[in-house]
Amino acid sequence: MGRIDEFDELDRRIIRLLSTSSEGSFRHHAKELGVHPTTLIQRVRNLESKGVIDGYRAKVDYMRVGFEHMGMVQIYIDHGMDSVFEALRGMTQVVAVFEVTGECDAMAWVACKDREEFSSVVKSILGLDGVKRTNTSVVLDIAKDPFTFVPDVL
Repeated sequence: MGRIDEFDELDRRIIRLLSTSSEGSFRHHAKELGVHPTTLIQRVRNLESKGVIDGYRAKVDYMRVGFEHMGMVQIYIDHGMDSVFEALRGMTQVVAVFEVTGECDAMAWVACKDREEFSSVVKSILGLDGVKRTNTSVVLDIAKDPFTFVPDVL
């Protein structure tokens, strides 16, 4: 897969640039980086093949498109962790799943359009085979959007 210390300065600058915005042409980005467009294309393809760059997408504000009911669900699992994670990945309202240390075994970020859907998803998680219990914290506001994270690779 590749670790950041295995990449040279140009690779790191490319990662940082595309983490900030992947909008624009290769020609535009190459000019910004001071390299030939062909060099940039080859480097980006190499980073993609190593799994460092894994797709491109728009940054969507969930609240503005109606997903105003969000929460972090702490999940306590007593058996079948792999099957629980597989089930969570299949739930469309689950934005992210984290395997964690500490009191609980996993945390799921849930985003729903209304309170009824939110309640149903939390109950569905609790009903999964292997889930012992859950503890849900409702998100009141997003103080820092995780999708604005730019890795410090330079």
